[in-house]
Amino acid sequence: MENENRSFEERLESVQKIIHEIEEGRMSLEDSVRSYEAGMKELNQLDAELKNLTRRLTVLRDGVDGPEEVPMEEAR
Repeated sequence: MENENRSFEERLESVQKIIHEIEEGRMSLEDSVRSYEAGMKELNQLDAELKNLTRRLTVLRDGVDGPEEVPMEEAR
């Protein structure tokens, strides 16, 4: 799959390019809709990836037996 070879930032940049192209209004309606659908699909994948990465983050805090790692979501 092509996304496996591209970084998160590169994929986000491609979505931003799609948005810019649609906003310019130079594409046909059909091309705009196809680009919109592709952009939304990519954004949904990026969102899922970001949520997964956020779940993996941990916070180091003082515990009873010294420093302990807790999931970032629990540290809030």
